[in-house]
Amino acid sequence: MMIREVKKTTWLLWGLFAVLLVLSAATLDYSGLSTFSLAMGRDVLQGLSQPDWSFFYDGSGEDLWSLLLLTIGIACLGTMIATVCAIPVTLLSAANLWTSTPWVAKIGKMICNILRAFPELVYAIIFVRVVGPGPFAGVMAIGVHQIGMLGKLFTEEMEAMDERLTEEMQAVGANFWQTMFFVRIPYLAPIYSSFALNHFEIAVRSAATLGLVGAGGIGAPLIFAIQTRTWSKVSIILLGVVVTVFLLDQLTGIIRKKLR
Repeated sequence: MMIREVKKTTWLLWGLFAVLLVLSAATLDYSGLSTFSLAMGRDVLQGLSQPDWSFFYDGSGEDLWSLLLLTIGIACLGTMIATVCAIPVTLLSAANLWTSTPWVAKIGKMICNILRAFPELVYAIIFVRVVGPGPFAGVMAIGVHQIGMLGKLFTEEMEAMDERLTEEMQAVGANFWQTMFFVRIPYLAPIYSSFALNHFEIAVRSAATLGLVGAGGIGAPLIFAIQTRTWSKVSIILLGVVVTVFLLDQLTGIIRKKLR
């Protein structure tokens, strides 16, 4: 009986997925396909297969090397700001810290949900208008969004912590802050550090696109190269982003293993 119910639910889900797929396909505008030609596709592939290595470094500060370093810097500073600011948000959101006043934790969780509801690109557009175009807008965009993301993850780990560890400290007279500094922080610090490193990788990928709206990084020359159909330049930029993300993934992976 249970197997039949599972199969019925599975078929319903697949049917719903098929309906959504058909509706999505029916609402797409396919008029752009009329401008596509094999010659155009061949030109694009040919350009992408011939990276413009002269753009890698020319000492101007606007080359690939300099812009990739700027992108990493934006992601790093944004993640650092988010990590620091997410800690007080976690203290506000963790339900096990507010057992007598649970509404406080609900407010904290609501703050996290609001901050992470909007992608970095939306925040970047806002901060470009507020502080002007440049890397600072990118740092703030990543920082604000990551506060919500890291705050949620930090809160979940805080709430999942074994409370017997703190109860033993409280049994010998430790107060709230003593249990926080001598039990919770030492226990959670490696986990929080691992989360921060993981989100640094995500922030690098996000920072690579923030330049599209004027928030610094490699995104601006990428969109300009696409608009001007300079495919050799597009190729070297994409190659640089892929290699950078791969190397950072390997590096942060090694560090995360050391933290376990």
